[in-house]
Amino acid sequence: MDKVFNKDNLISFLMLTMGAVVAAFALANVLSPNNIFDGGIVGVSMIISRLSGINLGILVVVINIPFLIFGIRIMGLRFLVKAAYSMVLFSAMTTVFESYHYTLTDDVFLAVCFGGVFLGCGVGLVLRAGGCLDGTEIVALFLSKRFIMSVGQIILAFNMVIYSVAGFIFGLDKGMYSLVMYFITSKVIDIVEVGMDDTKSVMIISGNGHELAERIFKELGRTVTFIRGEGYISKEDMNIVYCVVTRAEIFELKRIVKSVPGSSFTAISDVSEIVGNHIKSA
Repeated sequence: MDKVFNKDNLISFLMLTMGAVVAAFALANVLSPNNIFDGGIVGVSMIISRLSGINLGILVVVINIPFLIFGIRIMGLRFLVKAAYSMVLFSAMTTVFESYHYTLTDDVFLAVCFGGVFLGCGVGLVLRAGGCLDGTEIVALFLSKRFIMSVGQIILAFNMVIYSVAGFIFGLDKGMYSLVMYFITSKVIDIVEVGMDDTKSVMIISGNGHELAERIFKELGRTVTFIRGEGYISKEDMNIVYCVVTRAEIFELKRIVKSVPGSSFTAISDVSEIVGNHIKSA
């Protein structure tokens, strides 16, 4: 019982709740009244709802049920519980918000921008808490393991079909507005799910790794990790220095590398997320 109601799980379900509510508001009171369509199963539900008059919230849950069942094999029971909770709440709140017949704005451009931001914040919170609002991601994860395509590429291809259909039925401008909204939403999801900290990982191959590590620690306050290596041509033992820094520290890091005697090779990469201690001395 304690494991179920521990602090982490309570925070997780609070984030799922907030995310589902915010996403439902974006869908029911910003996007749908302006015929701006989301992607994935939600987008399919919006199109069917517009054509048939069936309640949007009910369609979202019903169409997602097969994907949830399928998702147990891939993601496990814990994911199913969180996904089911967030989807049902999202559906219920969509119905509630729709019943008020309130539209945040009638300006299509504002609806695209703010609808994309609100939807991105909601979906990002749900994803960060380990849930899911759309079964498309489950299918994309399954297909990515069997075809040479990433999850993002599969979802984009699926959404392009949805936006093409929406554009054909409701007008080309609606399909194009929906595509713009999708890119805004995707960017906001990344910010909410991962964070705004623009972090870089750095690997420095040097024959003078210990002096380099000492300078990085003293001047930047960053700890480093040594990885042992050997030059293919020279056959010399080398220390590969690995550290994580912010974008603002890149210039100073390059200066330190240049000032340390001996040849070196530096590779700098983006870091999408850091799990664990990101140590910096005081």
